[in-house]
Amino acid sequence: MLNENQGFRGFNPLRAFRSVILWVILAGIAVTVLVMSSFARVEPGNVGIRVNNIAGGVSPNSLAVGWYFAPPGTHIYEYPVFTRTYTWTASRTEQNAVDESFNFQDKNGLSLKADVAVSYHVDPSHASILFQRYRTDMDQIIAGPLRNAIRNAVVERAAQLGVEEIYGNHKAELIATAQRRVQAFFAPVGLQIEQIYWAGNIVVPQTVLDQINAKIANEQSALAAQANVATARANAESRIAKAKGDAEAIQVEAEAIRTNPEIVKLRAVEKWNGQLPTYVGSGPMPFIDVK
Repeated sequence: MLNENQGFRGFNPLRAFRSVILWVILAGIAVTVLVMSSFARVEPGNVGIRVNNIAGGVSPNSLAVGWYFAPPGTHIYEYPVFTRTYTWTASRTEQNAVDESFNFQDKNGLSLKADVAVSYHVDPSHASILFQRYRTDMDQIIAGPLRNAIRNAVVERAAQLGVEEIYGNHKAELIATAQRRVQAFFAPVGLQIEQIYWAGNIVVPQTVLDQINAKIANEQSALAAQANVATARANAESRIAKAKGDAEAIQVEAEAIRTNPEIVKLRAVEKWNGQLPTYVGSGPMPFIDVK
């Protein structure tokens, strides 16, 4: 056994002091990390929503740009108050590595496909309402509720139209109708839909597209033929009108000469160059009264 002197000699004050200092440093680092992690920043162009994950409470007041205390159990979500755009496209090299284009059908069940884009922002005064409705961040709202709402609006209107209408004169009206419906749906919760638009051509099966193009070509040819007929008719009517005018003018002139023969002499005098005509014969000199 160690006696009292041996135990005292085994204690190293310097080593104990170093251990205390090390623990103090580690505790300081832990406190610093904890404090730093308890703050969150709302980035420029966004509005923040403070959510208490423990108590399940959502602050009704939006947070402006800046740093905020967010202890464990508290999370601050950010929603954009500036215009952002998202495009659901078939391309795998743009915003997502999967085909996100919209599929829908015309009134006859023909399958169609199109890329669709949306521009939007969040109303700061309604940001908390938006979070309470969907309980998630902006990316998840875009991928879920917003996409579903736009798809449903497009599908509903497209189902009332034929493929030629969708591909032709109702193309703009279809997306405009979808936009109005989606705007009305999200406005009460603060998501302002600025514009929904086609991000490319509507994809139609090639056989149907060939038929549409052939029909358009035939219609254009028919219109051109009608235009040619109209032009020919107009030219003919113009010639007829001119001929009628000339005939009527001749009749008027003939009637004037019949009722007043002196007009012939007057016309001859108007055209006379001052030289007497050379005349061989026994009759009187034309247009000269020898009496």
